[in-house]
Amino acid sequence: MGGANGDAAEAAAAAEKQEEERRRKFAVLLCAEESEYVQKAYGGYLKVFVGLLGEEGETWHVYRAAHGELPTAAEADAYDGFVITGSCNDAQGDDPWIQSLVAFLKALDAKKKKVLGVCFGHQILSRALGGKTGRAEKGWDIGVTRIHPSHTIIDMQAPPNIPSHLPVIEFHRDEVLQLPPRAEVLAWSDKTGIEMFRYEDHILGIQGHPEYNKDIFLHLVDRMLQRNLIQTCQAEEAKRSIDAHELDREAWKRLCKGFLKGKLSW
Repeated sequence: MGGANGDAAEAAAAAEKQEEERRRKFAVLLCAEESEYVQKAYGGYLKVFVGLLGEEGETWHVYRAAHGELPTAAEADAYDGFVITGSCNDAQGDDPWIQSLVAFLKALDAKKKKVLGVCFGHQILSRALGGKTGRAEKGWDIGVTRIHPSHTIIDMQAPPNIPSHLPVIEFHRDEVLQLPPRAEVLAWSDKTGIEMFRYEDHILGIQGHPEYNKDIFLHLVDRMLQRNLIQTCQAEEAKRSIDAHELDREAWKRLCKGFLKGKLSW
């Protein structure tokens, strides 16, 4: 009797393992300290990104890249795609964890893994692929910026209905100054020449924050102001900009999910 029960339990465990292996798997590489507010209000940045990109039946994990935590080579092989978050660090820095991340991204590129980079993630991808990052020529960009997608996006064979002027929340003072070889600009704005870029069919960088909502942004503005990292006039202007513009989160969701899940035809 016990043997039969044991066999049934083993069979159930094996079936569960097979089901897990069939699910699509994605990883978020967290490059910043987790905000206590975002943890309490939203369950952390992993859940924020899953809310934007996730679909039923998928498995999502988080690796704290800023603490040196990255997937092993074998673990990386099991993932269908990766998302690199923003950070308060400079993508051109030489901190040990940044150097490790650059090496890891080069390995993902060699494997043609799908990688989506946001803000710092956008910049560190450019660096890993041979581009150049640095302080933005026009200074801080904080608030809602209207970016201009290229015809590569707008005229795709299976377009995700992306408007010609797309608002996005921005919070950066660094930018991609020079594209990696063979990369293509997909969007620009009045302040930033490279708002989006793609590298072949498997890497996409976005300077803005499609994962942010108004609440997360306003909390970040207040936190940066309290730490004297931005000036009062910058904070006030940023808050005015988010009140004056309507965010098109659904358009960003279609674009980012379409890229990460392989549903876009460039």
